[in-house]
Amino acid sequence: MSLLGSFWDEFLAKFKEIKGEKSVLYSVLKQTRPVELTERTLVIGCNNQGIKKFLDPRLNEIEEHIYQNFKKHLSVEFIVSPTLRKKVVSPLLAFEPAVEDLFAKSGLNKRYSFENFAVSSTNQVAYAAAQAVVNNLGSAYNPLFLYGGVGVGKTHLAQSVAKRILEADKNKKVYFCPGDNFTNELIEAIRDKTTPLFRRKYRHLNLLIIDDIQFIAGKAHIQEEFFHTFNSIISSGGQIILTSDRPPTSIKNLEDRLRSRFSGGLTVDIQSPDFELRTAILLIKAKEKNISVDIEAAKVIAERDSDSRTLEGTLLSLYANILGKKDKIDLDSVEEFFSKKEVNKVKRIGPSDVIKAVCTYYNVKQSHLRGPERNEAIVLPRQVAMYLIRKHVGLKLMETAEVLKRKDHTTVLHAQEKISNLMMRDQNFKKEVETIFQSLNI
Repeated sequence: MSLLGSFWDEFLAKFKEIKGEKSVLYSVLKQTRPVELTERTLVIGCNNQGIKKFLDPRLNEIEEHIYQNFKKHLSVEFIVSPTLRKKVVSPLLAFEPAVEDLFAKSGLNKRYSFENFAVSSTNQVAYAAAQAVVNNLGSAYNPLFLYGGVGVGKTHLAQSVAKRILEADKNKKVYFCPGDNFTNELIEAIRDKTTPLFRRKYRHLNLLIIDDIQFIAGKAHIQEEFFHTFNSIISSGGQIILTSDRPPTSIKNLEDRLRSRFSGGLTVDIQSPDFELRTAILLIKAKEKNISVDIEAAKVIAERDSDSRTLEGTLLSLYANILGKKDKIDLDSVEEFFSKKEVNKVKRIGPSDVIKAVCTYYNVKQSHLRGPERNEAIVLPRQVAMYLIRKHVGLKLMETAEVLKRKDHTTVLHAQEKISNLMMRDQNFKKEVETIFQSLNI
């Protein structure tokens, strides 16, 4: 959850406590969403003009509530934002959040679970430790420190623990956070003078997962904050899981007190998947994407590719190649694919290659990507295509706009900025874009 989301949840909780759940003003405020929070202003989105008209005369009351409870002088502004309409639930109805909503709110990728995690001798210790953490949260292997190379399943396993905990008890406070996100959020909190909100968000969790913890090394203030966050969670009975590309003893510029705490639980090396595990991973990913693959074809792919991300990229490329020709990936199509890949190693990709890869990954039609559709299921893939074409094909802004049948190059500029920001904030989304790029096989 963002700092803005944390502030809003705290705001509504305090308002409910003071005014009562049956307060008309509280019921209406529940239908709004925070849009922007700065040092001096709070912008709140309403889903129609009627709600805005009801709230505008009550600005003073809301601003006073903020000051009394948060000691912040904020100027509140209400705006009409119709895009909220689908997200808001009538206050007259009891609302029970879906488990999927809890996953997203906790920073989790719904694709990751114990059910689709393939186990072999290279990761069975880590798998057993993760299961022990689920069964004894806060008391078994605390912290659990998982390390290994790219694509060995660290993130998958850590998120599987979080998912299982939430499925068992939706009231548990669980959060998955990439190391660079923790850094960025703290910097923003210091800048906006919202450090208390940052601390409330992190220090009262039942389970905190920091992915790629090595990113906090060498940053004195970040390490100081994480040291206190770590101590607060552990002392209150919470659980911490950390992942890294190296063990604590090998992280340079990490403070000794953090190194000691990171090593105080269980440290597990997840090794690169062996041939059998790579084959199993490929078949699991194929099943998830409804792609039919012969077992012999899967073995050939597993012999060539060394990690799960590369395997997924190859799978998507092969699927794109057989579309309209075959109904499954067989041995012949795999051998032909790798043969062409060797011949075309130096071949430059074009915009059509990118568009094809994006459409395959998101399961959308190329005509829709180039069409006038404005729904999120089409807009996001279109923006990803713009980003990849600009970054890896090198077309000019207007050329990229023309390829996707956009009238204005500013659309491309907006797409580049949005995708770049999303990749910085959301590691799961970043991995999606990287997987699409890897499927281009360049």
